Amino acid sequence: MADEQNLNFLLSYCISALKQCSSWTHVEILQALAALVYNNGPKCQKYLPDLLGETGLLLQFSDSAQLDVELRRAAVRGMANLCLSVPGQPYLDESYRNVCFQTFLSVLQSSKTSDVDDITFCMLLQNALKGIQSLLNGGKMKLVQTDQIGSLLAVLKKCMFHGLPGLSIEMPAALYPAPLPQYDRRSPVKQEQSEPASFKQTGNRRKRSKGKQKKGEFEEEGRGDLSDAGNESVLAAGMLKLHLGDAQNSPCLGPRTRASDVAYVPAGKDPLSSHCTSWKRISSSESEYSDAEGGIQSKMRSYQANVRQGALACFLSAIKSIEKRVLYGYWSAFVPDAPGIGSPQSVSLMTIALKDPSPKTRACALQVLSAILEGSKQFLSVAEDANDHKRAFTPFSVTIASSIRELHRCLLLALVAESSSQTLTQIVKCLANLVSNAPYNRLKPGLLTRVWNQIKPYICHKDVNVRVSSLTLLGAIVSVQAPLPEVQLLLQQPSSSGLNNSGSATPHRFNSEQWRKALPSEGEPPGNPSGCTSSEPCWLLRLCVSIIVLPREDSCSDSDANFPPFSSVYEPCPLRLESLQVLALLVKGYFSMAQSYFLELGEVACRCMEEMDPSIQLHGAKLLEELGTGVLQQYKPDSAVAPDQRVPVSVVVTFWTMVLNGPLPATLQSSPHVTLQTSACDALSSILPEAFSSLQNEQQILCVTLLLGLNHSENPLVKAAATRALGVYILFSCLRQDVMFVADTANAILNSLHDKSPNVRAKAAWSLGNLTDTLIINMQTMGQSFQEEFSDLLLLKMLRSATEASKDRDKVKSNAVRALGNVLHFLQPYHIANPRFREAIEESLQALISTVQSEATMKVRWNACYALGNVFKNPALPLGDAPWTTQAYSALSSVVKSCKNFKVRIKSAMALSIPSKRECYGSAEQFCQIWSALVVALQKSEDTEDFLEFKYSASLRTQICQALLHLLSLAKSRDLPAIWETLAEHGDAIKSYFLQYLKSGVEENEAGLHSDLGERERALTGAIEHLGGIEKQLEGKARLRVSGYLEDVLTNHASAAELTEA
Repeated sequence: MADEQNLNFLLSYCISALKQCSSWTHVEILQALAALVYNNGPKCQKYLPDLLGETGLLLQFSDSAQLDVELRRAAVRGMANLCLSVPGQPYLDESYRNVCFQTFLSVLQSSKTSDVDDITFCMLLQNALKGIQSLLNGGKMKLVQTDQIGSLLAVLKKCMFHGLPGLSIEMPAALYPAPLPQYDRRSPVKQEQSEPASFKQTGNRRKRSKGKQKKGEFEEEGRGDLSDAGNESVLAAGMLKLHLGDAQNSPCLGPRTRASDVAYVPAGKDPLSSHCTSWKRISSSESEYSDAEGGIQSKMRSYQANVRQGALACFLSAIKSIEKRVLYGYWSAFVPDAPGIGSPQSVSLMTIALKDPSPKTRACALQVLSAILEGSKQFLSVAEDANDHKRAFTPFSVTIASSIRELHRCLLLALVAESSSQTLTQIVKCLANLVSNAPYNRLKPGLLTRVWNQIKPYICHKDVNVRVSSLTLLGAIVSVQAPLPEVQLLLQQPSSSGLNNSGSATPHRFNSEQWRKALPSEGEPPGNPSGCTSSEPCWLLRLCVSIIVLPREDSCSDSDANFPPFSSVYEPCPLRLESLQVLALLVKGYFSMAQSYFLELGEVACRCMEEMDPSIQLHGAKLLEELGTGVLQQYKPDSAVAPDQRVPVSVVVTFWTMVLNGPLPATLQSSPHVTLQTSACDALSSILPEAFSSLQNEQQILCVTLLLGLNHSENPLVKAAATRALGVYILFSCLRQDVMFVADTANAILNSLHDKSPNVRAKAAWSLGNLTDTLIINMQTMGQSFQEEFSDLLLLKMLRSATEASKDRDKVKSNAVRALGNVLHFLQPYHIANPRFREAIEESLQALISTVQSEATMKVRWNACYALGNVFKNPALPLGDAPWTTQAYSALSSVVKSCKNFKVRIKSAMALSIPSKRECYGSAEQFCQIWSALVVALQKSEDTEDFLEFKYSASLRTQICQALLHLLSLAKSRDLPAIWETLAEHGDAIKSYFLQYLKSGVEENEAGLHSDLGERERALTGAIEHLGGIEKQLEGKARLRVSGYLEDVLTNHASAAELTEA
């Protein structure tokens, strides 16, 4: 590295030399210049006008008109070196960036002329590709213009296939977003080369018979295979031998054995002609070239491979610089699709992955494909081919589904053909990315079965990275859209499924209807809650457990030098970690399959937590949490799992007794690893309440003491987890009636509510909401005894803290307002009369009202409306008399008419219907304002700009009609003139909504959704009787107007019901 003074001197000298010296010196001067500016770009700012300005030297020498290719290459290299970024230093100005980008682009768009040396041209392309990559990476260049993106992707696609044997394509200047492959013109070069290719094949026929077939012929066979997209059984003859009958004793397949077992053999072809070793490229001794020619050809192939790798690396950088929704417009240009009848398949990234002679280039192509697939779930979610479409056109959903199926087929072909471990790892990772993002619930079943069966032997591959990525793929299968019927059947299969006596691969197949109708409990005996119909344990579960807890088998793992601490006892650490993650995903997605091994899996988790490696301990704790959560899901009130199919409470008690007598308490108390403590807290919060109440008293105290202690942790992650766990425990029936526990928990939560960490405050607000829910439950079940025992000072502290938290960020605010509503509902007359409470109550009510009117997130406003409804339930509050009443009703009336979110409107209408006495609504004027607001809201119940809100419009109308009937049932004589005025003006519209409301009630009764058959009719009848009694006291024409209107509604409804029955 030259210092700044020397650098300035040398740069000035080089620039002067380029201007003054003879042209024969320019190449070497430019080479020196390139070396000088390498990693020194920020120090060369004052020389940029001379180098990159309008008449800059580098621009002149790199121009497409420059005939001397060596000179042009040296200039492009210097420009690429200038574009390198230096951390912490300023980057090139945008104007210079654009100049460089256009220069590199024009270089890549140029064609090789006959007088240019192949290797020199490759080096020119490489330098241009490196330059663009530097601009994208170091310059954080964002590609937003369509022409810029299209031009770059076109040259990258061209360079991706540069020099690929047997293939040469012509590309336009730019690609454009299109649902189908846009350009795929094969160059005539391919036809010209066909004669020598066929001559060479003839000369090597004998060698081919021994499995040393030339790449060229195999490529043609492979391309034919790829074109056979419509054949569903395309991989049936190539399924793997599943030599994993016993996860501990099964011998692992060697790479050669495995490849010969799984190579795809097209019908009617010699099996040896498709042997996977045929994919290896011929050596120079097998060619027709002399040694000298062979050396030149080998060197040229190497340079061409470097261009392809550079293009793919540049593409990888481009993917990060292009918005994903824009990138997916070019999906068809780079991702394979099933070809039409009689037409060849378009070239894509999979062409390189299947046919490129360089393992490194194949791996690069797979990395790019993985990057495209990552985050593609939303784009791929439109795919659908579950139903055979018979239309004159192909819908986009079917096109994407076809592309997904083709990706599966091509990747599985690449899997069985690959010999390089590094590339094999990339194939499996790419498959895992595809599985994670594909919408299998909308596709015909069978894709995952093929992946599942073909990946099994790679669990015992000699390379640890291949084994780890294979487990990652299995984890993706058991986590995608879980539970999928197809995966449930795969998990139910015994480990020997798919093997016959001769050992050939004949996987068990299912038809579509069996896949669709498969249920977790199908075929189970009543006493077996496992979900497994097979007598054998789940293959995947046993495999993972054996990798985690059993000593390693050297025959299966011989590349573990990087993991010395475990090399003599267990399998390598990454393999065990991945197995733990797969187990956790299996338990999460398919708990019914894993629950018969519930205690055994608990023992595995405990063993892992007792180890020294913190990462193993961490994933052991995560497995523990998933086991606990699985049981919680089964015992939820709305759970579809039958009581006799659940894990028995006694077993859950045994499980948690084992855990609490094991490593969990020590981990929580003394672990130096924060993430591990956090996960242990989460695990402890997943205990089943029914099981907790059956634990020994000492263990219950231990759990509570640990959590209260961790709530004072200095680490925000641990503190947040402990606070959340306390929020779970406060809902346990055996704890919530203990006033001392409630008080201790309240103090701990309030302490966390004032923490500087937003995450801790958010968890504390959620727990405070649960705590106040407990206060309401205790008030309703235990009566005044609990209220009198609970500390007034603590209640006041809760009220003030929740009011303060309601001004925090939205994640805190949404639960703070929920807590406020509960505390204000809980207050007794003596609290309200207490001067210390008066100011706090007023502030809390103002906080709720302002939140309802605010522009906060819809969840916050929804909770605020709900909280005001809770406030209205407290008869001790001066509802109707206090000044805040008018503000509260005004806020709710405004929201019910105009809020964009219908769920917020529903909650505001519900809150307006809660006061049980007419006095609570205040003056006649206020009562009529509420009435008018609800009528307007009813008329606007279908007006929305967001189509997603429309599904809530029926619920909104129902709630508003209930609120209107509630108001009518409480109305006084002074309210009737305003009510009648509204009915006279909008009577027909309101009547239609009331009739719809009554009709929907009948429909819900018939569907079994409504428990009380005549509830809506009775509410209307009650309002009629109430109004009729009031109207009799009135004189003149005002009599019977409102009640008569409602009677007319009821009569029309009865008539319509009779007609329907008839």
